Amino acid sequence: MKKELKKNRVKKYFIEAAVKIIETEGIDKITIRKVADLSGYNSATIYNYFENLDHLVFLAALKFIKPYTSGVGKYVKGDYNALERNYRIWEYYCLHSFKYPHIYHAIFFAKLNKPLDNYIISYYELYPEEIVVDDRNISSMLSKQSIYERAHVILEQCVDEGFLKDEDLDDLNEMILYIYKGTLNRVLNKEIDKSLDEIVFQTMKYIKVCYRGFLQKEEESK
Repeated sequence: MKKELKKNRVKKYFIEAAVKIIETEGIDKITIRKVADLSGYNSATIYNYFENLDHLVFLAALKFIKPYTSGVGKYVKGDYNALERNYRIWEYYCLHSFKYPHIYHAIFFAKLNKPLDNYIISYYELYPEEIVVDDRNISSMLSKQSIYERAHVILEQCVDEGFLKDEDLDDLNEMILYIYKGTLNRVLNKEIDKSLDEIVFQTMKYIKVCYRGFLQKEEESK
């Protein structure tokens, strides 16, 4: 037990050093040497705790999505049906991820050696306080370990309320993620000369078009 506690403590030193670099220089400026210097250990020691630099960067980036994970429940709280909740979840996610594209790209499209869930589970074992959501459906969505699974979970709620058919979910999910990932990459590469609100509005317009192609009943107008 003591050995595990010590290991976790040292691991957190490295993660928090990487977080400082993100805050002061940017995520693309993280290096093993810089992290080692900030944490007071030699570079070789880091490889006893992380598979590679991408693994460390991924865990450090997770620190920056707490505003999203802690706020999304409030954003969808209200008298919304499943379809409206889907729209609001995507809107809130777009607002955060397009504002910090490097962070969200590093997390949800990371190139890692193991399945994403292994890394996210290990992160929340180190920082269990980072995910606090009082909405059962949102908690279920956030517990999924990939963006594909998270997006699929919220679509399932639309099946329960008769907006979508279960057999259409995979196709719709793929279409939405193509739109989202394409936009995120364009934001990341500074290829869109629009404000954050304009980018989110346009992305949501395209996402809603995808939904409407599969709807089994009409949206409620408000």
